[in-house]
Amino acid sequence: MKFKQRSLLQLGDLICGNFPEDRRFFRYRTSSALTEFFQDCDTDYTHGGGTRHRWVAEVLEQILEEPTQNARTPSDTFARVIRTLMEQEDATNEGPERPEALKALNAAVGREGFEAFYGPDKKCHLRHVATNTVVTASPNPHRPFSAAELERRDRLIAYLDKASEDDLIEQVLLPLFRQLGFHRITAAGHEDKALEYGKDIWMKYMLPTQHVLYFGIQAKKGKLDAAGMTKGSNTNVAEIHNQAVMMLGHEIFDPELSRRVLVDHAFIVAGGEITKAARNWIGGKLDASKRSQVMFMDREDIVNLFIVTNLPLPGDAPAPAASGLDDDIPF
Repeated sequence: MKFKQRSLLQLGDLICGNFPEDRRFFRYRTSSALTEFFQDCDTDYTHGGGTRHRWVAEVLEQILEEPTQNARTPSDTFARVIRTLMEQEDATNEGPERPEALKALNAAVGREGFEAFYGPDKKCHLRHVATNTVVTASPNPHRPFSAAELERRDRLIAYLDKASEDDLIEQVLLPLFRQLGFHRITAAGHEDKALEYGKDIWMKYMLPTQHVLYFGIQAKKGKLDAAGMTKGSNTNVAEIHNQAVMMLGHEIFDPELSRRVLVDHAFIVAGGEITKAARNWIGGKLDASKRSQVMFMDREDIVNLFIVTNLPLPGDAPAPAASGLDDDIPF
């Protein structure tokens, strides 16, 4: 996505706070403060000199070139920049609703077909006027990582290299899926060994329409391949296939609905690589009705999602004061 140069320079002035003192509705940012601002936006841009608002405009231009969901949606990083710029705690010369700051921001983004507004969460969001699509800073595992994120990613990979299958489930998958919005997540085998087809996780996800989908996870620590037999830490895909089919046909009890329900979709998760041959083998074994019910996640997917959701690292990382994650609640 591209913005007009005039719009980028206008946004640069807002971020720099280049206004007279009595009409300054944005914090004034020096060179070091600009670097801190973009660090708060989870980027590595460092101001090394030059005209501040022109440098910011160049940075925003690079940010807008990052991968996006569609041609009408700015990058997730750009959404974070707007959200950070418009934090209500930074209100200057006006109240926390920041009407003058919002007016100035809309003068810049309105030229590009967007409208800025505060949502119920008191965060600033962008809406594409023509399509009424709201741009959110949702986790994007395909965006470029900052140096700090790459360092955390390497530490997580090192942890997975030595983690057991139970560690993969308890310390990585359960926190990750909770953070992604899934509910009532539990490692089913912990409470009822009869339900344990491998190391299963059961959870549900509520759609915006209030409909509920049920998911099951078959998790394996190592590489998943299509070899003739299981070798070392590698798992034969036929074993996972049998477990996935059993899981899709197994009923679980949802106490919130007081009835038994079937699993709608199955995730096959590997702590290592899932080879193309393994994916193709399962696709060939499943009939057309079940093929769309099975999804795959390998180490690359897990690690990238874990980092962009900004979860605390397990194992060698310092434990947070309060994780906010409650105990597993079995169905």
